[in-house]
Amino acid sequence: MVQQTTNSAQAHPFFHDFIAIEGNIGAGKTTLCHQLAEKFGCALVLEQFTDNPFLPPFYEQPERYAFPVELFFMTERHKQLLEHFSQPDLFRSFTVADYFFVKTLLFAKNNLSEEEFRLFQRLFGVLNATFPKPDLLLYLHRPVEVLLKQIKKRGRNIEQNISPVYLAEIQEAYLDYLKTETETPVLILELGDADFQRDMGAFSAITAVIAAEHPPGPQFLKL
Repeated sequence: MVQQTTNSAQAHPFFHDFIAIEGNIGAGKTTLCHQLAEKFGCALVLEQFTDNPFLPPFYEQPERYAFPVELFFMTERHKQLLEHFSQPDLFRSFTVADYFFVKTLLFAKNNLSEEEFRLFQRLFGVLNATFPKPDLLLYLHRPVEVLLKQIKKRGRNIEQNISPVYLAEIQEAYLDYLKTETETPVLILELGDADFQRDMGAFSAITAVIAAEHPPGPQFLKL
């Protein structure tokens, strides 16, 4: 869903027209996107994960529901990004998304069988070529124990049984991929337990990191 923001926001100081905020479950991706939109008036692309009808049964029986849950996520993300970039908002100077499309492949690789993943990868390759890639990717890295606290705090019922092992696997899949990215600036930002929603100093530090010019490839930074 593309969300609109108020006209009182500041002009953005960034080099990038399309910024993707990524991170594990509970890292604070969507919260940060909303804060950036409020401050800078950007267009928002926010993942509507609660619309996935296969997600609740997936958490109960992952092997049975992995393929439909990942296929639904991929097609919905594709539809959302395609609609957004085919109808640009001339009143918004840049776009921030709380996911990047490659996450579709990372989760699928972690959740699908080898044969299912081969089929999924072919479909992904076709869809991934139909819209722009992010100009900057910011990955919010937090320890698994912090993620578990965040998940518990926000209280989504379908997430309460997520295991630390699953979160660790997702974290590893992200980092393995991000280390190989050479075309896009990738900022892997270690947040620890920083609460940038309430700590404006932490939020300002993050915006300063985003606003700086960065070369392509991964960089490991600490808040």
